[in-house]
Amino acid sequence: MSSVELIAVPGLPEVLPGDDLAALVRQALRGEDGRTGLRDGDLLAISSKVVAKAEGRFVAGGDEAALEAAVDSQTVRVVAERLTPRGRARIVRSASGPVLAAAGVDASNVPDGADGRARVLLLPADPDASARRLRAALRNATGLRLGVLVTDTLGRPWRIGQTDTAIGAAGVVVADDLTGRPDALGRLMEVTVRALADEIAAAADLVKNKTDGVPLALVRGLAHLVTDGDGPGAAALLRGEGEDWFRFGHAEAARTALGLLPEDDAVPVQPVGAGEISEQLDRARAVALATSGPGELPADLVVEREAGPALVLRSGTESPAAWLAIGALAQRIAVAAWAEGLDVTAAVTEGRPGRSPAVTIAPRGGPRGGLRP
Repeated sequence: MSSVELIAVPGLPEVLPGDDLAALVRQALRGEDGRTGLRDGDLLAISSKVVAKAEGRFVAGGDEAALEAAVDSQTVRVVAERLTPRGRARIVRSASGPVLAAAGVDASNVPDGADGRARVLLLPADPDASARRLRAALRNATGLRLGVLVTDTLGRPWRIGQTDTAIGAAGVVVADDLTGRPDALGRLMEVTVRALADEIAAAADLVKNKTDGVPLALVRGLAHLVTDGDGPGAAALLRGEGEDWFRFGHAEAARTALGLLPEDDAVPVQPVGAGEISEQLDRARAVALATSGPGELPADLVVEREAGPALVLRSGTESPAAWLAIGALAQRIAVAAWAEGLDVTAAVTEGRPGRSPAVTIAPRGGPRGGLRP
């Protein structure tokens, strides 16, 4: 391979439920100047939105409640969520497979329904199956050995911006495992796996223009990656739950460790803007109390605010068990506060005659690092 050619393919009309997508793709290819006439070994990268429209993946989406319901219906597991000025934002593992924002539910470039009501579009239910159907139809019509990628735009952890990735694939080598092969200096590579399908999808997006309505690109020069069979599909690029080191966001990981799953509504969702320190500490307290087990806390527990944002935990019960329970609650608040970006101190005070438990929790300056004695 010495070069790769990326060719935008305009000419796809507005796709409607039930349309023969393969026929529309062939028609768009014939409409160009000859460069886009399909050849053996070509790859096609097509937007998931077009595929989803052909499959009729529309649902109601006229207001925030309808949009939330659509996202809920496509969510397998919440990874992270925050309250933003525009409402709740969620990163989830979707029913279609990928981990992405709002389960891939999209309102852009989605026309209203025949009744005039606003709609949103879900991802294809099985993107790999969608890619296989499209590839089979194109092969039957042309007799050519082709590859098909169904692409969608995803954000990446730790990186600004979005890029197209392959969420469905057929007839394409999706990954190249270089583990055990020597590098240029002869050293064996240990963990290098190239996500070829994602690299192709990202490259194809350079010539597709979302604002100009060009959802299809032809990739030429990678015939060695086109296979006779459908292959494992893009699902092969999804990490299993046991291999996912980042199964939850950082705040969600801390809250989950305390027993509060991200989808649990026992306490409010953490906002993007942290707010006042007192608000952060109140949310930490709410998480700690919501995740404490039945009978774990003293019956006469009092949690009250002191001057400033500090909290005081009190119990009138004079026993080692009460001291232990108050200390455990203080530690749980410290963990929840860490998820809020707060570092806290705990100061033991005598509080009442007989040294009944009383602990003051207050934020401190410097790097956060959990409870300080």
